[in-house]
This record gives sequence, C-alpha cells and structure tokens, in this order.
Amino acid sequence: MKKVAYIASECVPFIKTGGLADVVGTLPKIFDKNEYDVRVIMPNYLCIPNKYREKMQYITHFYMDIGYKNDYVGVMYLEYEGVKVYFIDNEYYFNGFTPYGDVKWDIEKFCYFSKAALSILPSIGFQPDILHCHDWQAGLVPVYLKTLFAGDMFYTSMKSVMTIHNLQFQGKWDIKTIQEYSGLPDYVFTPDKLEIQKDAAMLKGGLVYADKITTVSNTYAKEIQTPYYGEGLDGLLSARWQSLWGIVNGIDYEVWNPATDPQVYKNYSVDNFRQLKKINKIELQKECGLPQDENQFVIGIISRLTDQKGLDLVDRIMNDICCDGVQFIVLGTGDGKYENMFKYYQGIHPAKVSANIYYSDERSHKMYAGCDVMLVPSRFEPCGLTQLMALRYGTVPVVRETGGLADTVEAYNQFEGTGTGFSFANYDAYELLNAINYAKEVYYNNKEAWYGIQERGMRQDYSWYNSANIYKDLYNSL
Repeated sequence: MKKVAYIASECVPFIKTGGLADVVGTLPKIFDKNEYDVRVIMPNYLCIPNKYREKMQYITHFYMDIGYKNDYVGVMYLEYEGVKVYFIDNEYYFNGFTPYGDVKWDIEKFCYFSKAALSILPSIGFQPDILHCHDWQAGLVPVYLKTLFAGDMFYTSMKSVMTIHNLQFQGKWDIKTIQEYSGLPDYVFTPDKLEIQKDAAMLKGGLVYADKITTVSNTYAKEIQTPYYGEGLDGLLSARWQSLWGIVNGIDYEVWNPATDPQVYKNYSVDNFRQLKKINKIELQKECGLPQDENQFVIGIISRLTDQKGLDLVDRIMNDICCDGVQFIVLGTGDGKYENMFKYYQGIHPAKVSANIYYSDERSHKMYAGCDVMLVPSRFEPCGLTQLMALRYGTVPVVRETGGLADTVEAYNQFEGTGTGFSFANYDAYELLNAINYAKEVYYNNKEAWYGIQERGMRQDYSWYNSANIYKDLYNSL
C-alpha cells in the first residue's frame, strides 16, 4: 500500500479561500483505500468552524527547535468522510479570524508549519512514501526533508511532490528573515536554491528540492516556462521540465450536479435542461432584483475580484455589454476598485446589472443553474474551477485561451457543430466583447446550435476520477 501525506494550508470543509482547498479536501477521498493511505496535514486555525473543532481528538504534543526558538507543537485529529486529517496546533501562530494575514507574519507561521508537518510524523505513527506539498505555504517541506531531516533514517526513503496552484504567490521575503524564521543552513540561500532577486522565496525552495513538480493544467505547465507567466521562475521551471507534470483539477460531481443539487430552484439534467433551466433563470432574476424575462441573455461572473481575473477588460466594455437583451450578475469580493466598479454599473444600469459584492455558496449554485453564460476572461488561470462547474450546469463558458481554461473549454465551431464554449486569445477588451457578442448571436439566432453547445458541455467529464488516475501514475513514477 502506498502512503501519501497531503501537506497544505487549506482543506475543505475546514477552511477555504480558493481552489487549493477543494483539491486537498476532495482528491484524497478518490483514491482506492486498498491501494492508497492518503492523509492530510494542515494548521489548526482558530477560525475553523466549531462544528469541526469540537469533534477533534487530541493525539500528542512536543516541543520543536526552529530558528532561534523552541516551539510547542500540538496534534489534533479528525477523520472526515473516510480521510484522516491531522491539525497542527499552536495558538500563537494559528489564532485570528482568517487563515492568512500580514505577509511577514504568514512567512514565519508557514516556516513553523512546514517543519512541524515533518516533525509530527513519527509521533502519529505515519511514515509516508510521498509528501505531497501544496503552494508556498508548504514550500519548505522538501527543503527540510533534504537538509535538516536528511540524516534521520525515518525520513530517508520519503519522496516529495510540489504542486503549484498559483505561481504568483511565492512566500518571498528577505534572506536574513527567512533564515532566522526557518533555521535553515546558509548554503540553501543561493541563486540556484532559495534566493530570487536577492530575496528568498519559500516556493522556489520547494521547486528546487522536490522530486516532482505538478501544476493544475497542461497549458499552465507550459506557460510558466516562459517569462510572461513565469513570475521570475521560468528559468528554473524550464530546467526542470522533465519533472514537471500538468494535471487538470476536477470538481466533486456529487456536490455539483444539477439533477440533485438542493440549492438550485429546479433540478434538471442533460435530458430536460431545455425546459427546466429557464425556470432557474426566472427565479435568479427575481432574487437578484432584475426584470424577469426568460428571453434575456444572462451573463454571470463568479470570481475573486482581482486583476488576475480580467476585470479590467470587463470595465472597459461594460457599457457595450449592457445593451438590449442582456443582464449581468456578479458574485464575489476582492479589490475595492472592482467592487466599486460593479456597484457603479449597477447604479447606472439598475435593470441590467446585479452586483452581489459578497460570497455565497448558495447563490453561486443558483447562478450556475440560472445564467446563460459564465464569463472567465482571466489574464492567467492555472486551472480554474468556474468553467468546469458552468459546463456541468449547461451554462456556456466564455473564456480567455490561457492555462486550464484553454485545456477544458473547446471553442464553438459552427461548421463542424463542435465546441463547449466561446474563447478569445489575446488579452484585449474588444476580443472579449467579440466573443460575448458571438455567443449572444448564437443564443438569439440559432437556438439548436446553442442547445448543442450546452449539451456537449454537460456531457464532459471533469470529475476527480480522471485526475486521480494521473496522480497515481505520478506517484508510481516515484
């Protein structure tokens, strides 16, 4: 039996700020329990909901040297949906109302977490074959494994995998500070290891020392080997291309299923969506304060409101989008400038724009069921889950051809009758507008073609089972 430890800062349902949590919370459940023993190690944040915290069991505690300190390490445990989860307990580091805060404080916190994740293994009686580390918060695990822990027989046969969910975030600070917090030796802070532009980056350490590197789509794996997408690490990633795997994320097809979803207004399937999806549209319009009209072309955005997501393009063409026959519904929070932008457009187009500047899981399900189109015009997108959920619900994605969006959405071809969505190549507002207008034209003027796009989207399989098989190949290669 292969033993794998997932080491990450987030995991659904305990804590989530992005797609990382979905991967760590869902993927371990998919592996055959007779072949794989997959367990999760994460921080015991004070902001984990009480309904989970009160079920945790105390396992052990000890003290660990790190940097200039001797720190308490507690281990709490909970089995959730068949997966064993270990929570590293330290109120000094993991208190507060959110999992992340000030960058410098987060760097100290996750230096501690990376070393503690390795240190707890003997005391919980788990000796994994593979340490699967996620994003910069676990970036020092492969570094510790090959340096400070290298002389300990317990750890010598362990291999490590480093997964990049978003290369933009690297855990970067000055060398002196990271060396002080981590207690790592001088020789790792060189340009061929952790040093980057005279600072140090925890993610870079993971990418240098890990046995294999993965990212969350094939196209993104290629893109990050170029200067435009590489965030200063393109040279390193190009040098390690033979160890780099692109494995597209999946979604939980039990949670995201329009036929059984308890949060939508009217359940439907690929067999009856033509009649029943429009009921969801009418109810969504009503809930969002828009005129109820099943003939409106309803565009949705469900997103963090940040530069990465292409919202500056939307801003440039919003008045062009808000023409006759179109309604626009936004759900999400983020940068103040984008929150205010959508509120502004709601103010000047109250019958066309609904700005929901908050996050609601329930409202997101209703939007996937009720919108005609889901907009994902990202500047870069490692994988993206929005378009996968949209496909599942027969809501047609309009995406930029980058990263996982390019890998999962096939552009509509009217001559061959193929495709599951609409796409545009260059990061350009008017290319986006053209893609939206093309989608709108097909929607209004060729209903059979539109139904065909929806049906092909709903028949795609982006469940975790496909991805899990590729992860098995990766683990076997180690």
